[in-house]
Amino acid sequence: MTTTHDVLVIGGGSAGLTAAGIAVNLGASVALIERARLGGDCTWTGCIPSKTLLHAADVARLAATASRVGLADTPIPVDFPRLMAHVRGVRQEVYDEADDPQIYETMGIDVLHGDARFVSERTVEVTADDGTLTRLSGRTAIVATGGRPAVPPIDGLDGAPFLTSDTLFEITEQPEHLVVLGGGSIGVEMAQAFRRLGSRVTVVERSDRILDRAEPEAALALQQVLADEGVDFRLGATAIRAEKTADGIALTVRDAAGESQITGDALLVAVGRTPNVESLNLAAAGVTSTKEGITVDDRCRTNVSHIFAVGDVTGRYALTHMSEHMAKIAVMNAVVHLPSSIDTGHVPWATFTTPELAHVGKTAAELDDAGTRYTTFRFPYTKLDRALTEGETTGEIRIHATRWGTILGASILGARAGDLIGEVAVAMKAGVSLMSLSSTIHPYPSYGLGVRRAADQWVASLQTKTAITALKFVFRLRGPVNAHVPGRIV
Repeated sequence: MTTTHDVLVIGGGSAGLTAAGIAVNLGASVALIERARLGGDCTWTGCIPSKTLLHAADVARLAATASRVGLADTPIPVDFPRLMAHVRGVRQEVYDEADDPQIYETMGIDVLHGDARFVSERTVEVTADDGTLTRLSGRTAIVATGGRPAVPPIDGLDGAPFLTSDTLFEITEQPEHLVVLGGGSIGVEMAQAFRRLGSRVTVVERSDRILDRAEPEAALALQQVLADEGVDFRLGATAIRAEKTADGIALTVRDAAGESQITGDALLVAVGRTPNVESLNLAAAGVTSTKEGITVDDRCRTNVSHIFAVGDVTGRYALTHMSEHMAKIAVMNAVVHLPSSIDTGHVPWATFTTPELAHVGKTAAELDDAGTRYTTFRFPYTKLDRALTEGETTGEIRIHATRWGTILGASILGARAGDLIGEVAVAMKAGVSLMSLSSTIHPYPSYGLGVRRAADQWVASLQTKTAITALKFVFRLRGPVNAHVPGRIV
């Protein structure tokens, strides 16, 4: 059949923008369809506004605790409407610089605004806000419609006021008591931000700990930091009922002690994501989906060979960097037919609290379950000179590796963890051993040096009594036998 474009990209968030940009740069004719504003969740309701708010809260924390570095503590009054205007201003700046449709139209991409739905496996109908219908046909289609905050089936919640990440950054009045439902990354990041800005915060999580993807010991350490700052945690608690009150909302929870009620003037629901698939009419294209999202293989291909799906809509990863990665994989397969697969073994995760918590590769629990032999090499921030100079000594770098120094996974709790985990991810991807990391020159003093120092612990573990005694004999050395003591940091 006659096609209007080589590639139809449905959705203009991180995944869609990446897919459209790469495809057009490879010489494809591309149509990009978005029903709202380009930029998607990351620009408008996720990464950008949340990290802007976290930074402002950290500035407030630094001012209020300046005596830690020899200055006077100077608590800053919070002008909340002005702060939120700043948050919205930053995301507008990101949009203007990176997401404005004109940028993509200049590249040669046809940008259409409206709701897209399949009418066949190669044809998409776009309904604009004014009701105008446009039909497009493509040799291939990439679905990147993202997701939205999941709303759990709690009795009374639909009639009670609550916030999600979609609405949180539109408020102009600071909650006196913010109740957060969910102990994942969004929940704990916003819990810390609002607590540092002066709100009372209670986090309700049905698991017995926060951040269940993270190493338990690291997650517990971060939880203690937040608790010390005043965040109240209700773990092992399930929300069973919500109701509107004169002052806000009342949430009834059930835990091992029975039922109790938590009252606050705002409730943030942060329990996960739901894929945006309902309006796509996937059945017309024959595309298979489940409640988790559109089913794809590791090449991001659906059950229909020329239709791909990437990002949150697949339910595989709710991470901006993985949305971009999946978009690259899909375009390589769809446009230039270069067999490419998702790199599932080196996916970094990061929670941008203070301290940050990040990991890549296998956790200790996963290695134990698989029966993998490994050793964990640790380096604490208390021995990292840059951390000492900045008073950010909470945390530890942990690297799981084989006896030969092959990195299997890593977890970092501490300042700049989200940046440092990238170095470990590169090392794992490139097959760089701990020996190579240890022998790589890092600038001093830097946080990055902590990764090298963690690798140094593996080198030190080779210094056994037997090895040193043999060296003394071969080279006629006369010094003592200072064998490595397990657990001692060098």
